[in-house]
Amino acid sequence: MNETSEDEALIGALRQALTACAAAGETISYRDLAQRVAFPGPHSIHRLTLLLEHMIREDHDAGQPLLAALAVSRAQNGMPGRGFFQLLTELGHYDGPDQGPQAAACHARELELAVGYWGQGGSRTGP
Repeated sequence: MNETSEDEALIGALRQALTACAAAGETISYRDLAQRVAFPGPHSIHRLTLLLEHMIREDHDAGQPLLAALAVSRAQNGMPGRGFFQLLTELGHYDGPDQGPQAAACHARELELAVGYWGQGGSRTGP
């Protein structure tokens, strides 16, 4: 993903909002997250998920818990969308289906790690 200055600003706002969620020990729906950071334009949820995927890559490359695990889909009963698990599989971070009990267990682990790290003042170090 080629970041624009707008994307960089949005990623910063997403990280800030998700870090606040981690500190509170709460997840947030994609729609609520988009509203919280005043995500611009049409197709905001699609664009939001692209930026969340970028954040997953950043955190994975930095060896840090995945802050994006706090963003969930209402349609997936409080779990991230299928793309979350597909990306983790692509990164070699998960080997399983993109829905069902195994995906739920993966998300629970990622969520626990993210809340434990980012909720305690963890910060991103890396590119």
